[in-house]
Amino acid sequence: MSEPVRVEPVTLEGRRVRLVPLALDHVPRLAEVALDPALWQWTLARPTDEAGLRAWAEAAIAGRDAGTELPFVTLEADTGRPIGSSRYLNIVLEHRRLEIGWTWVAPAWQRTGANREAKLLMLGHAFDTLGCRRVEFKTDSRNEPSRTALLGIGAQFEGIFRNHMVMPDGRMRHSAYYSVIDEEWPDVKARLEASLAR
Repeated sequence: MSEPVRVEPVTLEGRRVRLVPLALDHVPRLAEVALDPALWQWTLARPTDEAGLRAWAEAAIAGRDAGTELPFVTLEADTGRPIGSSRYLNIVLEHRRLEIGWTWVAPAWQRTGANREAKLLMLGHAFDTLGCRRVEFKTDSRNEPSRTALLGIGAQFEGIFRNHMVMPDGRMRHSAYYSVIDEEWPDVKARLEASLAR
């Protein structure tokens, strides 16, 4: 078995979107599309203005600097406009696994294939370049759109972590866990490519 590769900042290029390492320079343009409260209702972060979004970005970049996360900004490929974000987190390459999460896409770009292509790019980099054997996802157990989308890309439901997180309103969140493992990746890749081609 080869040694795991370190997770370094990288740009991932697709036809609809380009994923580039998140930088504080992205915050003003991200703020143009990121402050809809619906985007953040299932997350621990709740930015309501550009300063709050900057604090979110600073925390993500601190995770990158610590080697525990790799945050991306999602750019519309044709225009370079920031339309969302996602990241690798819970990176444990000695065990060949990481998580994809903190994903959001501004409403105008939802249901355009932008999020599916971002997932395809991130999964491909995780399995084909970083040598992962497992990529995991978690979402609020009450977040039905996210749960449906994860099943739609071919991720397998694994179960519920009960009382997993304390949300900003004090509610105890149960987290639904999903994963794709390396043996499943070729089928998941083919499914994503076919749905993007339609």
